[in-house]
Amino acid sequence: MSRSALLAVDGGGSKVDAALLSRTGDVLGAARVPDPKWEDTGDELHMESIGAALEAAALDAGLDPAARPIADMGVYCLAGADLPADDRRILRGLHRRGFTGVNVLRNDTFAVLRAGTERDWGVGVVCGFGTNCSGVAPNGRQYRLPAIGRISGDWGGAVEIGETALWHAIRARDGRGPATTLATSVPKALGLRTPRQVMEALYLRRMDEARLAELAPIIFRAAAEGDRVARDLVDRQADEIVLMAGAAIRRLGMRALDVEVVLGGGIFRNRYPPFFERIEAGLRTVAERARIVVLGAPPVVGAAMLALDRVGASGRAKVRVRATLTHERLSADPRPTEG
Repeated sequence: MSRSALLAVDGGGSKVDAALLSRTGDVLGAARVPDPKWEDTGDELHMESIGAALEAAALDAGLDPAARPIADMGVYCLAGADLPADDRRILRGLHRRGFTGVNVLRNDTFAVLRAGTERDWGVGVVCGFGTNCSGVAPNGRQYRLPAIGRISGDWGGAVEIGETALWHAIRARDGRGPATTLATSVPKALGLRTPRQVMEALYLRRMDEARLAELAPIIFRAAAEGDRVARDLVDRQADEIVLMAGAAIRRLGMRALDVEVVLGGGIFRNRYPPFFERIEAGLRTVAERARIVVLGAPPVVGAAMLALDRVGASGRAKVRVRATLTHERLSADPRPTEG
């Protein structure tokens, strides 16, 4: 075999996952590679990251990693595919590289949504480095946010809540704000002694702003321990998720439906129950029968489901992919051992 039928790719803020599949749902090869933050890289780096994941998956499948096209069709669910102009640019890059015969591009929120539900409709929310939301109505109509930062009305994600935690830590230390344990835990988590040292490291560009994402677990831990400032910050993130998902539900006319809202990304890996309770309670003020689904599967499963949907694969094929395309499968080293 020189190529597979399908390629599924999920590219987020920190990694790219790729899986080669048969139409019957056999996972022929799968791999995960690290990736720089998509919004801060150029198109060629995007393609290089996808190519690296594809080649690792091909090695895992026993295929020639240099073969092009490696699959008849590829479904690429990518962070950074936000505006129609982004879609056109990324599709041009995919066409130039010739990874797959047919290229289907979606934002990564659509992978999260399809990975978390057996339906082909609902709402997907990503909250990792940044945040985004998309929705699909039962009739196929879509809702999609630009999600390019504050200029498109966004707030939230690990970097932004980390930056806000630093803001509170500095104000607590210099007397402008209420006391909070974040004044100690924020700099400690970043290997420094004081909030001011963190501020200076960022200002003088000795520290990458992306490192603020490392603070998210610290903030949730402080909230769980009763810190009022941290709790307010966590509540703000929960409320923003409700606003995004609620807007999708309303705009798509799904308020009377038992809509599933799938939550994917690093922020949702916390173990702070009030965060999820607040999201679910907020969503039920929009749609009484709404329920949240915290995604446990890798989002690339959603890209695989979208690919199988397009070729009319059986339900059994989809069950097979869900059972075998796991985080453990993606993390296995596909490189041949020596000896």
